[in-house]
Amino acid sequence: MARYPIEVFWSDEDEGYIAIAPDLPGASAWGRTEAEAIQELHTVIDLWIKAANKAGNLIPKPSNPADLSYSGKFPMRVPESSMPGPHARPGPRREPEPVRALSAHQGPGGTRQAGGMTRRR
Repeated sequence: MARYPIEVFWSDEDEGYIAIAPDLPGASAWGRTEAEAIQELHTVIDLWIKAANKAGNLIPKPSNPADLSYSGKFPMRVPESSMPGPHARPGPRREPEPVRALSAHQGPGGTRQAGGMTRRR
């Protein structure tokens, strides 16, 4: 059996742990403990693959998290009034507001405090 990456998180709403297999759409399971959720998810993965085979659907190969690459970029455009600095305009506006790239306020060491975001060290 292929080994698919698994993510597990606590759900207040479900009062238990949820395990998902991101590579297999809809594959998720619930458990009282992390181990129980993971065990249930293995059953779900087996059933998911059997159903896909029976329907003649393609089965995705397991992804390798180590193969992911991150650019470190987070392109985001926000209204000027949300940005710190001399161009910020307080108060309500009636006409469409100019939009600026958040990266315009990013220094070489990471983000400065802008819009509630700070660099973690």
